[in-house]
Amino acid sequence: MKLKRNLSLLIIAFFISTVTYGQSKEDAKTLTDQSSTLNKQGKYAEAVQKGQEAIKVDPDNIEGLYQLSLGLINLEKGKEAIPYLERIIKLNPNLPAAYDALGNTYYQNNQKEKALEYFLKGVKVDPNFQRFHYSLAIIYYNQNKYAEAEASAIQALKLNHKHANSQMVYALAAGRQNKLGNSLLGWCSFLFVEAQTTRSLGAMGYVKSIIASVITGKTDKNITATAKENNLNGASLMMSRLVIGATTGKKKLSPVDSLTLQLTAIFQAAQTIIDDKDQPFASQYLAGYFGTLGKTTNMPAFVRYISMSMYPEENKKWFAEHGKEFAALDIWERFTHRDF
Repeated sequence: MKLKRNLSLLIIAFFISTVTYGQSKEDAKTLTDQSSTLNKQGKYAEAVQKGQEAIKVDPDNIEGLYQLSLGLINLEKGKEAIPYLERIIKLNPNLPAAYDALGNTYYQNNQKEKALEYFLKGVKVDPNFQRFHYSLAIIYYNQNKYAEAEASAIQALKLNHKHANSQMVYALAAGRQNKLGNSLLGWCSFLFVEAQTTRSLGAMGYVKSIIASVITGKTDKNITATAKENNLNGASLMMSRLVIGATTGKKKLSPVDSLTLQLTAIFQAAQTIIDDKDQPFASQYLAGYFGTLGKTTNMPAFVRYISMSMYPEENKKWFAEHGKEFAALDIWERFTHRDF
């Protein structure tokens, strides 16, 4: 009888512990959901508190660990988030968001090599996670590894071809390698996505600088230009000839008018001014796309649009008087396939 009684007690104890465990898991989920909601509301301190409560109940609650980490990162306490993010990866090494968060946290704490390590690990887990490639492009660029930065930016754009940040890194990396045609088209691509920000003004500065780098002006009543042939490769030399020919003999041109003529000539011969002609990104995404645009009547509207940050008053007035041209450019952009 005693054995039977002890067996009954063991069954009851097991049942009670199972119910308690189930309730704890449910409590942890409720706390995690609350932490997530608080993070979305920007109440990061409260989110951290709920996240801490959740992992006390269930130390292996991945979502609770993530919400706790997210709250700490938003409170600029990234170092405190690192052990929780590492715990997530240990529990489940196949979550790309954890590698992304950990890589960015290390990067923000000036641990660039650790950031690089986790972004590279993340690419192996999910090569289609776009932010890994963009983050790698940034790190490589800051390490002066411009070819690697260019390659990573291209991969990022393959996954999201309108990602302005990746376009910007590509244009910078190409320019650092003296691929002036690629860089110029890269900046134009960036500006077609982001035309009216502080960064847009800087991008327009690069466009103007690249054009100026292949010509020199002579201050005379009749403005002429000669090519800077020193240190120019074949593609850049071709671009210099196109730029010079576009405005030769034309007088009283506004800066936007000159830029329109120059970019039209460059776009129409886009395949000749790029490096890496065997690379689909350069030949299709850049030269193919802008080569097609250069042969349309949309170039005046395009140049007005991308130069809005540099010449706001002149361009706003032009668009007010040329609404149909802007609408035509918009239609062309929406219905012209762009891929590589």
